[in-house]
Amino acid sequence: MTKDSPVTSSPITLAAIIGAHGVTGEVRLKLFGEGWADLKRYKTFNDGAFTLKKIRDDNKGGAVARFAECEDRNTAEKLRGTALTITRADFPYLADGEYYYADLLGLAAASESGEPLGTVVQVLNYGAGDILEVERPQADDRPGKRFMVPMNKDAVPEWSAAGVVIDSAFVID
Repeated sequence: MTKDSPVTSSPITLAAIIGAHGVTGEVRLKLFGEGWADLKRYKTFNDGAFTLKKIRDDNKGGAVARFAECEDRNTAEKLRGTALTITRADFPYLADGEYYYADLLGLAAASESGEPLGTVVQVLNYGAGDILEVERPQADDRPGKRFMVPMNKDAVPEWSAAGVVIDSAFVID
C-alpha cells in the first residue's frame, strides 16, 4: 500500500489535549504516536480547526503545544479531552513493504486458498515485531474467536488494500 491508496478514510488520532499549561493558552498533550517531534510535520489538525504554532517535549512522555486558535488558559481548559486528528492522506509516503497500522485495521483476512478467515481487528507489537489479531466471523449471535498472526512474509505472504492472505500453517481454530 502507498500513500496514494490508503484503506482508511477515518480520521487518525495522533494526540489528545489533557489540559492547560500556564496562562498563555498552551495545552498539554497525551501522545499516541512516535513522539512529540513527529507532530511537528503537521501544521493543522481536525480538518483545519487547530493550527500548530509551536510544540515541545514536556519531559514526561507527552508534549506542550500552542495553537493559533487558543490564546488564553480559559480556552485551553475548554479543549481538555479534544482528540487531535489528521487524515490518512496527510501521512508521509511509505517505502515498498511498509504499512501503517490504520491501513491494516478492518481488512478482510483469507487463507491462501481463498477461505475467509475474518477481519483484522488489532495490530500489536510486543517488541519482536508486529502481530495481527484476526477476529473470525460471528457465529450463533456470539462474537467470533480471535487468533494472532505475526506480520511477516512467512505468515502473511500477501497484503493489499483488498485484504491480507494468511498462510494456513499460522491459522488457529
